[in-house]
Formats: sequence, structure tokens, C-alpha cells
Amino acid sequence: MSPYLSDSVETRYVYGPLGERFAYRRFGRAVDVPLVLLTRLRATMDHWDPDLLDRLATRREIVVFDNRGTGASTGIPPASIDGLVEGALSFTRSLGLDEVDLLGWAMGGMVAQGMALAEPFLVRRLVLAGSSPGGIPRLPAQVTKVRQTLSKPVNDEEDFLYLFFPQTDPARAVGLASLGRLQRRLRASRTVVGPEAVRAQLVAVGTFEGFWERQSELDLPVLLAHGVRDVVVHPYASYAMAQRLPDAKVIFYNDAGHGFLFQHPDDFAVEVDRFLS
Repeated sequence: MSPYLSDSVETRYVYGPLGERFAYRRFGRAVDVPLVLLTRLRATMDHWDPDLLDRLATRREIVVFDNRGTGASTGIPPASIDGLVEGALSFTRSLGLDEVDLLGWAMGGMVAQGMALAEPFLVRRLVLAGSSPGGIPRLPAQVTKVRQTLSKPVNDEEDFLYLFFPQTDPARAVGLASLGRLQRRLRASRTVVGPEAVRAQLVAVGTFEGFWERQSELDLPVLLAHGVRDVVVHPYASYAMAQRLPDAKVIFYNDAGHGFLFQHPDDFAVEVDRFLS
């Protein structure tokens, strides 16, 4: 038996405007504005750490889902950030949501920004975790090993640990514990991001021109959070966004990397709840 509520929530489905079927889960404390989570590159809704989900769900309603053609959702996987934005907006409309808070991790943060720019009256508050608007001048580039690891046909446990956690014994132990918590859902669903979706997402990120010049249009409250040792998205991205966003708060975790939200689920959940309240 899993100790996590989020592991026992049933998967539901809703049909989108193109006939696609979106898979999602909705749970937690009912509030006026639900929190919709948008996940990273090469992930499904089963790749959210249940420890983080349960902590977020104690104070608000959580919605996790798979975008078009990814995981348990059907349709053609979008090969652009704009396509991922349109898919996410179609999902929220199909679910009948007229106001949401968004939490986007990495690529999901790019999608969240696009949603807020496309439909500003839909999004009340925005949380961007280890993300970027794209197009930031002088943003340090990923090292070759990171690019090679991200583009592998399949990522294994060691890849996950390298990409998301600092290369220290304590961080590795935390990373292995997080991987262990993911296993109940992943073993049950056997959900993966298929080759077509992986290729589409890599193209989407690789061709993304960015929202850097549109940061001033995001005049809603934005919480930026980042691990200082992030090798996937350099933490300068959050600092740079804070210089342009009209209403932003920034949190840095100095002992964490791209997976800081799984390394510090308790603290991050408290910060998110405080920000959204």
C-alpha cells in the first residue's frame, strides 16, 4: 500500500475539440481556483513525485494531465511550444475550467507562460519551476553531456540522477528516494513518453524562439523557483525573468538542481501555498 493519496486517485478522461482524449487526475482540497500542473520534457503525469503532490493537495485542488499525444492521452504530439500551449488550453476548456493557477516545471513553465499570454483572463497566478522564457541574452548554454543525455532515445536511472540532482552523496540519496516514490504509478500504468512524442518535444524546445520580449505582458503575480546547481536550465534564467516581470518573487535552493521541487517538496509546497493564498 502506498502512503500517498495521489497514488490512489483514479485516472479520468475528457475529450478535446479534435477528438483527442486527455487523461487527467483531479484531487485535493476543493477551492475556487484549482492548480493545474504542466510537466517537464519527456514526462507524463505519472512522473510527478507523489510526496510533492500530496503536500500541494492538502491546501488546494490539484489537476495533473497528459498533453496531446503524450502518455495516456491520444492525438498527435505537438512539435512546437505554441502547439503544446494550444493543447493545454484545449484541455482546460474541455474540463470546464474558467480560472486556474498554473505550476509549470521546465518545458511546462514555457507552456504555462504561453497560456497566460494567450488567455490572460484564464490564469490567476503563475509558478515557474526551473524554467525559462526562452531567448534570454547571454544565458549560459547546456554542456554537451546534458544535451546528449536529454536526446537519448531512453533515459535511465543514472541519467535522471545526473540531470536533476547535484552529484553529491546526499543529493543522490534524495534522488533515488524520489525515483522510488514514482514507481507505484509507473509500474501500474507502464506509461512512457513514446518516441514520436519525445521527438516532437525536442523539436518544440529546440525551435522555441521564446517569450523573452513579452515578459512585461505577464502582469500577473509570478513565483520563480530554481535550483542553483541546475544543469538543464541555468538558474540565471529565473534571475533574468525577475528583472522583466512586473510582479515576481524568486526562490533559489542552493543545494539543489533541476529536481529541486522533489529534493525539497515540503519547503516548496509551503512556498507555493503561501504564494497562491
